[in-house]
Amino acid sequence: MTSGIIAPESTVNPALTNTSPAASNAGAGLEIQPADGPAFQDVFASRFSLSSGSADLDAIFEAAGQRYNVPTNLLKAIAKVESNFRPNATSAKGAMGIMQLMPGTARGLGVIDAYDPEQNIMGGAKYIREQLDKFGGDVRLALAAYNAGPGAVVKYGGIPPYKETQNYVPKVMGYYNGGDITAGTVNLSSFGISASTDKSGSVSSEVLAKALTQMAFMKMIEMQMNSSDDEKKKSVF
Repeated sequence: MTSGIIAPESTVNPALTNTSPAASNAGAGLEIQPADGPAFQDVFASRFSLSSGSADLDAIFEAAGQRYNVPTNLLKAIAKVESNFRPNATSAKGAMGIMQLMPGTARGLGVIDAYDPEQNIMGGAKYIREQLDKFGGDVRLALAAYNAGPGAVVKYGGIPPYKETQNYVPKVMGYYNGGDITAGTVNLSSFGISASTDKSGSVSSEVLAKALTQMAFMKMIEMQMNSSDDEKKKSVF
C-alpha cells in the first residue's frame, strides 16, 4: 500500500471537529461504526488457555474484535506492525506487549498486566475503538492517533507529518487489506511470561500483589511530595 492512502495534511477531516461516536466522515471510504458492549473490566474471562501457559491469539483477537466492533484483521494488522505478536515486546519508550500499550494508556484502560495477551489485546482493541469513535470511523486517522496520539491528529488536521507515523499508517493498512492474518498460539513460558489468570478467570495473587505494590509505592511518593509542599509552606511563614 502506498502513501497515497494518506489524506493531505492540509485537509481537515470533518471528524476532527466532531468527537461524537456518530460523527460522519463523508468520502473517507474506510469507516467503522461505533461499538456497544459491557465495560472493559468485564471482558477478562481467561477463556483462551492462559492458565495452561499458552494463548490462542487468533481466538483472543476474534473476541476483542466482536467485543468492540473492530475488524479482527485490523487488530491483527496493528499487532503485526507493533510487536509481530510477541507478548513480551517492550519498546524503548516503554510500550508493552502485543499491542504496545504505554503504561499510562494501559492503566487508563484498566489493564492490570500489560504482558498478559488477553488483557493487552482487549486493551488495544478498546483504544483503537476510542480513536475510531473520535475520528468518525476513519481507519487511517484512528491509526495515526494510535501511533502519534489523538492530539497530534487534531493539531495537524490529519495524519501528522512525523516520519514514523507517515510510515506506520500505510504499513498497517497494507497488512489490513492484504488478506487474513494468522496470529497463532504462543507459549507464554517461551517469552518468560507466566500465566496471570486462573481457570476461573480471576487475576492471580502474584499479579494482584504486583499491582498493589505499585499502587502503594505511588501513594508513598505522592505523600512525600505533599509533605514536602507542606514544609515549603511552613518555611514561608
